[in-house]
Amino acid sequence: MRLVDTSVWIEWLIGSQLGIALAGELPDRAQWLVPTLVQLELAKWLTREVGEDKADRAIAFTETCVVADLDTATALSAVELCARHKLSTADAIVYATALAHSAELLTCDRHFENLPGVRFVPKTGK
Repeated sequence: MRLVDTSVWIEWLIGSQLGIALAGELPDRAQWLVPTLVQLELAKWLTREVGEDKADRAIAFTETCVVADLDTATALSAVELCARHKLSTADAIVYATALAHSAELLTCDRHFENLPGVRFVPKTGK
């Protein structure tokens, strides 16, 4: 199972060079974990950048993957991860979700660099 962070989704959806390179690392839908928080972040970004219709299509795609709702155990785990790794609330929820599902986290977000279970792929020039 692999959780694809919002940063990777955006690179993939805009077809950047990094997104094209990462396309080979995207899992099959049955192994693609999508937290509801990532759905929220994607819908917000896509609605703002490309319009509601494209946002709706992307969210429909996420629903064909394994969607992980935020539950109490994951939320409480995120509290600990915020403190231990100095993550934002959103990043801690994403990471806690990956850990709860024994999923590898694929991300371009430097906040996750060097954390266990993370495949960090840096954006060039950063």
